[in-house]
Amino acid sequence: MSETLPALYERRVAEGTLDADPAQRETLPEFERIREELAKPRKGGLFRKAPPPPKGLYLWGGVGRGKSMLMDLFVETLEVPARRVHFHAFMQEIQSGVHAERQKGTEDPIRPVARKVSDAVRVLAFDEMQITDIADAMIVGRLFEQLVAAGCVVVTTSNRVPDDLYKDGLNRQLFLPFIDHIKDTMVVKELAAARDYRQDRLAGTDTYFTPNGPEAREAIEAVWQRLSDGREEPLELRVQGRTLALPRFSNGVARARFYDLCGRMLGPADYLKLAETVRVLILEDVPQLSRQNFNEAKRFVTLIDALYEARTRLIMSAAAAPEYLYVEGVGAFEFDRTASRLREMQSEGWGS
Repeated sequence: MSETLPALYERRVAEGTLDADPAQRETLPEFERIREELAKPRKGGLFRKAPPPPKGLYLWGGVGRGKSMLMDLFVETLEVPARRVHFHAFMQEIQSGVHAERQKGTEDPIRPVARKVSDAVRVLAFDEMQITDIADAMIVGRLFEQLVAAGCVVVTTSNRVPDDLYKDGLNRQLFLPFIDHIKDTMVVKELAAARDYRQDRLAGTDTYFTPNGPEAREAIEAVWQRLSDGREEPLELRVQGRTLALPRFSNGVARARFYDLCGRMLGPADYLKLAETVRVLILEDVPQLSRQNFNEAKRFVTLIDALYEARTRLIMSAAAAPEYLYVEGVGAFEFDRTASRLREMQSEGWGS
């Protein structure tokens, strides 16, 4: 028998790798309930249907409260096939699968896609469920119904209560049955931890490194390891029919180079999608800006505006301090506002 989740949590606290938190401890029984149920043998048979899966868990709360860490521990204790994946990455796969089924002329393209998932795992553990895409909104309800009907347990984290999912979205009335489905098939629980552990990890850490070079790269790598715990995956975001690729992503933290985001033909919609999806952006190798790279500079200003308005945490390496990044050429005067925002975004507690 595998270690129980409360036992694993307390062992990590005793080892000093976790700080004990009352609100986190309060959520452990919900995870453990699911683990215990899944550890029991399934008693279905030729003429007897297997019992329905235990209710899943929808764990919501503020950024950095430990939701992803608890999910990691939960998956570690499971003895059944499970998949841990960021919600956006999962829905990207589902959309691709549904598109392929439509190309084949499948009458109900969601069904075979859901079956492929449910045949492979008994637990789907999602990070950061949020619905911002009309295509996701139209698919996710039927997809989850079929997954649960096939015996899958869904456990997810989110920064918002179910009733706020897809808020003000197009045709939201068609999405409302999915919110009811969440409440019927999952226990909804708030993680009301007082501390922001992600901010704690950055406390006392520089978030702006200059000049570009080996020292800045080494410092950025150290921050990335601290925030990602060494785990990463690519993430693709759909924006108005295009794909915005983030090469390195982990637990709400994205890492990209300047030319990944500002050297391509991206616009405000791309940066807004990025800002609402990630909680921390690590942006590397921002060069000196001038009339020679005016288009890239304009995109950089738009990116910083989107991150600022969304209060996304920014960690950055650049050729110069904010005030000296763009000192000559058209737009240099207007860049003063961007420099000011970059300074503000370095302040203690930004993004909390």
